[in-house]
Amino acid sequence: MDWNSIFVTTVKASIGLETVVYALAAIGLNVQFGYAGLLNFGQAAFLGVAAYGLAVTVATFQLPFWLGIVIGLAATVVLAFLLGIPTLRLRADYLAIVTIAAAEIVRLIFRAVKFKDVFGGSDGLQSFSGDFYAMNPYAPGSYGIGSITFTERTMWVLTVGWILVALSCALVYLLMKSPWGRVLKAIREDEDAVRSLGKNVFSYKMQALVLGGIIGCLGGFVFALGQASVQPDLYGTEFTFYAYTIVILGGAARVFSPVVGAAIFWVLLVFIGNTLAEAVGSGVIPSSIMTVSQAGSVRFMLVGLGLMLLLIFRPQGIFGDKREIALDAR
Repeated sequence: MDWNSIFVTTVKASIGLETVVYALAAIGLNVQFGYAGLLNFGQAAFLGVAAYGLAVTVATFQLPFWLGIVIGLAATVVLAFLLGIPTLRLRADYLAIVTIAAAEIVRLIFRAVKFKDVFGGSDGLQSFSGDFYAMNPYAPGSYGIGSITFTERTMWVLTVGWILVALSCALVYLLMKSPWGRVLKAIREDEDAVRSLGKNVFSYKMQALVLGGIIGCLGGFVFALGQASVQPDLYGTEFTFYAYTIVILGGAARVFSPVVGAAIFWVLLVFIGNTLAEAVGSGVIPSSIMTVSQAGSVRFMLVGLGLMLLLIFRPQGIFGDKREIALDAR
């Protein structure tokens, strides 16, 4: 077995594009779920509308890159209001139902044949990231330490992505230490008590939904630019479920937990997947037991089993507190 290759791939995964994207998605979800107690099962939709807002603006209508960023952000805010206005005055499970349905509706609209001229259908869109890479300060070549290297394009995406992760964590930290953050956590615990003190609970919930969506949409931008393309099926419901897994793994209502959770989640997936593939390829695991093509599915089974054990023996996650996940779905 090539342990060096497994090690290099695993380390690169811990700081790679997927970790950055899911960290941003999970930070936004942590604001909504961890701090405000909002059950948003449509985080993928926020990333999708941001990514497509950028891609459609540049690739379809040939407009400037920065206008695409603004349109993507605006689309995220509009989506948050469309989802929040009819549901945030109701029980928490209504928001869950609406958001999971909305995420699937958004995905199907993006891949609809009728709108293929705009959204590209199931093939998605390309040719919108040129201006972003034109700003790349890295000269052509490889960057890294030893065997752990990245191309100049990947380094530029990761640099921007990790800066956004750091800024998002700093923003969440400052907000949750402020009176606004304390009100938000109080709403999670007992919104009737907060309402009795004269606070506009609906307004605070809406602000949390919008803020979490905006932080998540940054992941959509990074994902689209890192892939240099957008494709509707990348923003399916499993994306949101992975983000929830990351939040719970790290621990809800902890500033840096989504980042650590994202890194651990992808390290486990990549390490287990590569180890199984190498074991099958080298004959350590006979092909009668498992084939290389089955290794990808088995890794999800093993990671899922590990998460089940984590929820049984430490349901609050690695850094969390049991009280942070005791939601009242009224």
